[in-house]
Amino acid sequence: MTGMNKNPCKHLEHLSTILDSVADGVFTVDEDMRITWFNRAAEVITGFSRAEALGQSCCEIFRSSVCFTHCPLREALASDCDVVNREVDILDRNNREMPISVSASVLRDGDGRPVGGVETFRDLSQLQALKKEVEARYSFHDLVSRHPAMRRLFDVLPDVAASAATVLLQGESGTGKELFARALHDLSPRKDGPLVVVNCGALPEQLLEAEIFGARRGAYTGAVEDRPGRLQQAEKGTLFLDEIGDLPLSLQVKLLRVLENREYQPLGAKQSRKADVRFVTATHRDLEAMVEEGSFRRDLFFRINVVNLKISPLRERGEDIPLLLEMALDRFNRTYGKKIRGFSPEALAVLLNHSYPGNVRELLNLVERAVILCRDETIGAELLPGANETSPQSRGLALSPSGRPTADMLEKLLQRHGGNRTLAARELGVNRTTLWRWLKQMRAE
Repeated sequence: MTGMNKNPCKHLEHLSTILDSVADGVFTVDEDMRITWFNRAAEVITGFSRAEALGQSCCEIFRSSVCFTHCPLREALASDCDVVNREVDILDRNNREMPISVSASVLRDGDGRPVGGVETFRDLSQLQALKKEVEARYSFHDLVSRHPAMRRLFDVLPDVAASAATVLLQGESGTGKELFARALHDLSPRKDGPLVVVNCGALPEQLLEAEIFGARRGAYTGAVEDRPGRLQQAEKGTLFLDEIGDLPLSLQVKLLRVLENREYQPLGAKQSRKADVRFVTATHRDLEAMVEEGSFRRDLFFRINVVNLKISPLRERGEDIPLLLEMALDRFNRTYGKKIRGFSPEALAVLLNHSYPGNVRELLNLVERAVILCRDETIGAELLPGANETSPQSRGLALSPSGRPTADMLEKLLQRHGGNRTLAARELGVNRTTLWRWLKQMRAE
């Protein structure tokens, strides 16, 4: 070190060699925001040579939309605080838009006085390309999953859609049954026709009958004109009957006739109409149990259960949560004009460990609320309800006297996640090493 101080030129040459060897772009500016140093990686990323960059205002080289609004270097100089990993877009020498991650700090002399700023940046093009590749690989008509059972559904969906078969979608509320219905319609020969949705649990019986089958003027009090039903509106398209388990028994008989004969009769009409419609139905109820107890017709169940697609709840496919969080953040950033980069480690722990009784719909609601309330670049745990409910006890998991989950619970947890310890540890709210230690102790007992 003493030798380097005696030979400052050699010291600067050594420093230059080090900076030119790093993979990240590095440049410095003086107090007038003019570039005073530009390393080799900065040349590669921007396309500008060191000779072209030195002495130029940094905004002339980087040409980013944030240069005159939220410049990281100006912000660091003004606040005397580092700016870390901010994602921005720049234009390279060939005017191609390029995503980079930027960190900026104040540059000080030997006495600690500010003399400019230093910025490091890295090219995110490959990362974003990989992200798009992953999204494309695990996305299917607005549906996102890497879970094996869901991937099998994606695989058979085109074949099911191409047929005229009636489909029953079964899954808990919020799992995305309507998205599956829309995918079935969009992939079908009827894609140019309408997709009409009826929620069978949303209306009282008489109004629901008129809603589905239509009504003639005077058919009931308040029917002052002919009203086309959803069956007529869905002509040459698809009729999606959501929550069909809530359909009253009297209307189940009428629907059965449509499915058997493709005919229906609007309320108050004297003649039947033909129905050129493909039926997709959905429910969160156990229809087989309802058949046994007499609240759902057996013959109707057989008619709608030609193809049965079961949609897994989100708690059984924890590997989908990161994908869904990324998708939701991108969506709501666009919706609300924000540029939130991601979630803090604490917020991510809350979201990864949540049980999601409301499934995908609940996840979307949580992220949307957090995006609306977030004023920073990162969503913190304080913006999420239940931030302190990530321990095994708070999720109702049985613990042994030693404070770890019981052996029975650990076995069931691993079975549920197909032996994947990472997913099991995530549900428990512990790291993988802790889970491994618990399993080792359990097997030694």
